Amino acid sequence: MRNSLRRLALVTSATALLAVSCATDEGGDTDLKSALPTTVPAGTSLSVAVNTTRVALETSGEIGKLPFTVSAWPAVSAGPDVIQAFRGGSVDIATNAGIPPIHAHATGLDAKIVGVKVRDIPNYQLATAPGVTVNSIQELRGKKIGFSPGQAQGVVVLRTLRAAGIGLNEVQLVELNSPQFLTALQGKQIDVAPLGEPTLTKYLDKYRGQGATAVATPAVDALTVLWAPTAVLRDSAKLAAVRQFVEFWARGDVWAWEHQEQWISSYYVKDQEVSAADGRRILDTTPRPYFPDNWDKAIAWEQGTVDLLTGSGYFGKRFDANELFDRRFERVAAEAVTANYRTQDTR
Repeated sequence: MRNSLRRLALVTSATALLAVSCATDEGGDTDLKSALPTTVPAGTSLSVAVNTTRVALETSGEIGKLPFTVSAWPAVSAGPDVIQAFRGGSVDIATNAGIPPIHAHATGLDAKIVGVKVRDIPNYQLATAPGVTVNSIQELRGKKIGFSPGQAQGVVVLRTLRAAGIGLNEVQLVELNSPQFLTALQGKQIDVAPLGEPTLTKYLDKYRGQGATAVATPAVDALTVLWAPTAVLRDSAKLAAVRQFVEFWARGDVWAWEHQEQWISSYYVKDQEVSAADGRRILDTTPRPYFPDNWDKAIAWEQGTVDLLTGSGYFGKRFDANELFDRRFERVAAEAVTANYRTQDTR
């Protein structure tokens, strides 16, 4: 499996060479050092792959206040799918964990992080296949583990194994994209995979009776980011719309936090199709939104992830994580919310 991953890296590098001419073509009518515009020109549109914001804005009634047209809200969420959509020009801005921008950089896609939300508690658990017994992360040794090196779940696996003192040669990493984890668990093709909510709840509701369980991991996926291709950020009209969307994204998360019963109904029950009770339980384990007005710690965390991935043999050579961030946006999300959402949750 490790050799296949290395072959994948070589293929990916070759693909990157073909994409570089498009990914690095400056074009546009502005550069990445210009001040952010404050007014969105009439007729500007964005394709936005951020489902939680769509639900929050629709439920709160704020969606009509967007100063640009949303041409589409594509149901694209997994990192590799977002990268493909960025390349194809079908998505202008998306939300992911901190790993997909690293993956994109390694494959030659020029994109930047424009919004940062931080958490300090784990948001994944390790789900087991029906009938597989794992009571702690120390019992992962010898197991077949679902592994997506280009997504947050892959780094959760690497950090978990490191915390447990288990070497990569002591497990079998089965490379899959995260949407394939459920099928692989159900079919017992893998023993364990990291699942987040509400997917974890749906899975356990269906398979707990057959022996499926979930094991806590100390690995924290610290960043949720908004990011966009630099081609979008070099278009002054789209740049202005992106700046405005960052504000709506942050305020949408705050609205959901402050209107939890409406959020449970609109997002967890209607959109994600879990029960209200499960929605409440999930929300009770979710930290208050935190949008730092200084990205130094976020960049340091991203650098540690770059070092972990490249040091483990994935994604080529080490690079400076600062390259992934457009620090013109550093204070945009934070300044769109009140001061209590610019500090870590102290509940």
